[in-house]
Amino acid sequence: MIERILIFLLFIIGFAAIVAMPNIIKKIFGLNLMNAAVVLLFILEGSRIGDQAPILGDGVKHIVDPIPQALMLTAIVIGVCISALALALAVRLYKATGSLDINVITKRLESEH
Repeated sequence: MIERILIFLLFIIGFAAIVAMPNIIKKIFGLNLMNAAVVLLFILEGSRIGDQAPILGDGVKHIVDPIPQALMLTAIVIGVCISALALALAVRLYKATGSLDINVITKRLESEH
């Protein structure tokens, strides 16, 4: 039970960083926290205490379902790719505007048009 509460707190911290922080890097970090929380929740729910890895052998009765683990590996890779793309876009925004603050970037872009 405590694991689920900690995962929920991790997700809420990530969501709060996305909503409340004006800095783009902090928003990307919040997105990574939310991704990590979802991955941890799926791994936690996909495994049970006493179950074993799905390795062929004698005496294994209850195995852990490997599908959630495989899906979460895919989610980790997608999360890393999204983070890399977001960081690359943040670097381009910084070079173009000289700031990583959303409010400053918005004001500079509005003043140009």
